[in-house]
Amino acid sequence: MDEIEKEKISALPSQLLVTTICHPMEYAKVLIQLGYEPLPPRRSTTLFGRPAMILPNVFQYIKHIKKSDGFFGCYRGLSARILGLVASSQLSSKVIYVCGIDLPEMNDPPNIVNDDEPKFEDYYKLARRDMIMHSASVVVSYPFHVVTVRMMASFVGKEEDYSSLIGAIVSIYRDDGILGFFHGIVPKLLGDLVCVTITGVLAYYVNKYLVKTKDLRYYTVPLLTFITSTITYPLMVVSTCMAVVGSSLKAGNPPAMPKYPSWQACWKDLVRNKQHKRGSSLIFRYYIAPIAAMQ
Repeated sequence: MDEIEKEKISALPSQLLVTTICHPMEYAKVLIQLGYEPLPPRRSTTLFGRPAMILPNVFQYIKHIKKSDGFFGCYRGLSARILGLVASSQLSSKVIYVCGIDLPEMNDPPNIVNDDEPKFEDYYKLARRDMIMHSASVVVSYPFHVVTVRMMASFVGKEEDYSSLIGAIVSIYRDDGILGFFHGIVPKLLGDLVCVTITGVLAYYVNKYLVKTKDLRYYTVPLLTFITSTITYPLMVVSTCMAVVGSSLKAGNPPAMPKYPSWQACWKDLVRNKQHKRGSSLIFRYYIAPIAAMQ
């Protein structure tokens, strides 16, 4: 555990820097996932020349946020996001330890990047390790994720209660109690675990039958993780929506957001309206007219 903590601490400064630089894009992405489109679509064509209605890209979206709230307004929710990153880095291994999980691969993970014949047991152990670590990371950081999303969502209705970190925390507790900090955690956790599982299985077979050298195997898991994350992306959209549903925010109530009784209902409604992938593309964004909103 000590080695894991040291690795996370050493990687933390670069993670914080990248998070800060990319925050405006993440901010715009969250608003898009919530279905908030302040700028109208315009007529254009697809890459294949077909007529289409295209929505503003992420940079135009950021420009709109800056025009409304100024430069620093583009960093709404950054404080909570940074706290979540720090909590994930510093507390995940402690949660695993407190839960009594003592797996040899936690401190000494199997080396799957080599020239030898892949062993399914090694991939299984590594996937189990990653699933445990992902679960602990989500649990300790998710309350800050909810705070972040709700602070960003307050852009829609300009709620003053969510203009500061402390104000957002108090508002969430006032609206939903302690459980409010975990709204939407199930689809988030499910998406992460499915991604880890599929990546582990595919990595084993790809390295066994297609990729034979160590140099190329370095790229197998990152590439497959990217591919599988696109498959589980709709669950991230559901999680973001459920983080604000039923709150005091305008973005979490009709007509901006239906009152979903569960994350499964949210999933079904998004799929029915073909909105389950919104935010997956930040440059080429084509408008899809939704079916009548769920009552």
